Amino acid sequence: MSLIVLVKVHSVCCSPVCAFCRCVLKMDHHCPWVNNCIGFSNYKFFLLFLGYSMLYCLFVAATVLQYFIMFWTGGLTDGRAKFHVLFLLFVAVMFFLSLMFLLSYHCWLVSLNRSTLEAFSAPVFQHGPDKNGFNLGVWKNLKQVFGPKRKYWLLPIFTSIGDGHSFPMKSQSESHNPLLSNEEHWDEGESDMEYTATASGTTSVTVEMES
Repeated sequence: MSLIVLVKVHSVCCSPVCAFCRCVLKMDHHCPWVNNCIGFSNYKFFLLFLGYSMLYCLFVAATVLQYFIMFWTGGLTDGRAKFHVLFLLFVAVMFFLSLMFLLSYHCWLVSLNRSTLEAFSAPVFQHGPDKNGFNLGVWKNLKQVFGPKRKYWLLPIFTSIGDGHSFPMKSQSESHNPLLSNEEHWDEGESDMEYTATASGTTSVTVEMES
């Protein structure tokens, strides 16, 4: 039997709910920097945004460094220029460090195929909570976000795998009933589960929910 898929369900609309953006597929978090929720459709772009911003901060710091050395050695006499040099270097370095820690954290999450919400609250399976339930291995996890072709990984184009509704699971032992068993995520009588088997022997799950 091939790899099964599990619908990540956090609410009756089959996706996490943000107070600002409503239902978001594979929601990671709400980012005030971009005034939008980060989820399935823009997670790759968010990571690239962090990486591009880090490079820009590094560029600003590198171009200002020579003037900071002049200021430090007393070769810069213009008072206004001193303020500009110190301000630019301080802001560039502080933003670079902040972005570096944030990008490192999200790269760690990507390597585990885990969202920020799942890092704080593990998804619930039939056997109980499991933070590594969607961990397929580092290489496959990276392809889930960046796509199968590495030449497109650093380009701002959508290449993520999937449709945002179903995701491959690590374990095949839950093929009979991989859906969440926590009843508080479902309204009684509002969901129907339908299991189908394809000709190749793959088990899939279809979830129908009434609004």
